[in-house]
Amino acid sequence: MKYNRRESLLTLGTVAGSLSANQSLAANPRHSIHANPLEQKFRYCLNTSTIRGQKTGILKEVEIAAAAGYDGIEPWIPNLREFRDQGGSISDLSKRIADSGLTVDSAIGFAQWIHPDQATRTQALEEARKDMDMLKQLGGTRIAAPPVGAHSGDAPTVELPAAAERFAALQQIGNDAGIIPQLEVWGFSKNLSRLGDVAWVAAETGRRDSCLLLDVYHIFKGGSDFAGLSLFSDQSLQVFHMNDFPADPTRDRMNDSHRVYPGDGIAPLSSILQMLAGKARTITLSLELFNPGYWQQDAAVVAAEGLKKMQAAVKAAGF
Repeated sequence: MKYNRRESLLTLGTVAGSLSANQSLAANPRHSIHANPLEQKFRYCLNTSTIRGQKTGILKEVEIAAAAGYDGIEPWIPNLREFRDQGGSISDLSKRIADSGLTVDSAIGFAQWIHPDQATRTQALEEARKDMDMLKQLGGTRIAAPPVGAHSGDAPTVELPAAAERFAALQQIGNDAGIIPQLEVWGFSKNLSRLGDVAWVAAETGRRDSCLLLDVYHIFKGGSDFAGLSLFSDQSLQVFHMNDFPADPTRDRMNDSHRVYPGDGIAPLSSILQMLAGKARTITLSLELFNPGYWQQDAAVVAAEGLKKMQAAVKAAGF
């Protein structure tokens, strides 16, 4: 870890996050696991990476997610751009998603907001602004902000104060657009690979609405202890990427393709879910897999199996 600041302000507020989660739940109560919506701990979302290898397109992905029984969908911004650029209507897609009983809980963007070069960052913020405007039209409220542009092995080290300043600039774009950027940990990244890194950056932006996007695989890959999840408040953690990892290969040789369904690996999922639920919040569990073996299967079968596995993990955790 590049900094060891014990005084980082890790608890970033609770009320706003609780309101946001409950508003999302109210928009789509059909999968509530408790009679009282305020008692629901988890919503289930399909990150479209899980079935991206089948190349079905966003319209079919929406259909698959709804048929499987998910509460929400987490599309990739490049796929939304492709849909739009090929003549698709974002407003029509938004209506189709809503009519399917789904919400857009998050979206995966790749603007290089953290890039060491100022000109590249300026261009990236304009890209992010356009992406957020499109996402707003779609009915989304959150977008991933991974450290793309500063993640490869030959990338220069980005000091955490500089990362906080750059993330704050992205947050301002999000504030103007009505979209929440979620600072994403990438376990394989040269920068922001550990929980402590993203916690420090989020705390030092000077904003109470700082939000993170964490992931079972990335926490393990980056070498952080899962116990750190107990530190994060409702506001700072609203969506969590669900997956699992096998005993082999070892951490240093593991990559995205090794992710497996929740419960099919060795991650301490019950402990993770108990920490996530411990803030009396509703949090979206988004299934994010990149497994080539799953991409060879029927997309609807993979989506349904993934939801079943997530629900089983939640039940095993005592919810």
